[in-house]
Amino acid sequence: MSEKTLGIIGGSGLYDLPGLEDRKTVEVETPFGKPSDVLVTGSLHGVRMAFLPRHGRGHRLSPSELPFRANIYAMKELGMSAVVGISAVGSMKIDLRPGELVLVDQFIDRTRGRTAESTFFGGGCVAHAHFADPIWEPLRQVALRAARAAGAVAHDGGTYLCMEGPLFSTRAESRLYRSWGVDVIGMTNLQEAKLAREAEIAYSTVALVTDYDCWHEVEGDVDVAAVLSVLKANADLAQRTVVELARAVGEMEEPISAAGCMEHAVMTAPDKISADARRRLQLLIGKYLG
Repeated sequence: MSEKTLGIIGGSGLYDLPGLEDRKTVEVETPFGKPSDVLVTGSLHGVRMAFLPRHGRGHRLSPSELPFRANIYAMKELGMSAVVGISAVGSMKIDLRPGELVLVDQFIDRTRGRTAESTFFGGGCVAHAHFADPIWEPLRQVALRAARAAGAVAHDGGTYLCMEGPLFSTRAESRLYRSWGVDVIGMTNLQEAKLAREAEIAYSTVALVTDYDCWHEVEGDVDVAAVLSVLKANADLAQRTVVELARAVGEMEEPISAAGCMEHAVMTAPDKISADARRRLQLLIGKYLG
């Protein structure tokens, strides 16, 4: 039986993953710079795991400053075949309440200025990944069951609108996004999903609802104090979900894997791929570079 692996990228309010056996702290250097922080590795329910706090311990990095490429590359370097991003989000629908989880399956990109951090390609090698379904569905289904096993009210599916930040939405923006039918709004997970696909890593998001953004006519407008209050109350729910997720992955007959999804994505002729691009991409998709 193949080794089971699972990476966790913790969002706002989740800066550590207690309970790991054989716990080690690992510094990873990548061709794309340093990750957000040192990673913690260990095992849980027979699954080899790696944990990274997205914003760094102490929440040092804003969404626009995140080294998305280095974070995903580090997960690949540590051998993670599946990664789950845990993220605080605002709700755009009345029935998605603070404290509940949404296992999203689609994204809309409203970020600006993140082009370099949204792809491993360019600079000597062009590739176009298939991205119609940005979440790896087998992993999402496992995460959904794990969240419910942990006692969460977990919603099956939804669209995550990824905005630039760091400010929250204006009221006009919030109402516009609601008119599009989106379910939640956040600032981070789309870039992770894009890069995970390019790295042949199965990726899914567990979105923790903290507020109703500013569209709601009765609830107060979103503010940091309210968000932190919900995050604190639900930090152990997120951790319980991770424990149940590791248990479920450990019980599977085969590991979840996105291997092969980039097989036909590289467009650049092998003899035209630059030496620097080969160096950067070797770990990720070297077998397709010719």
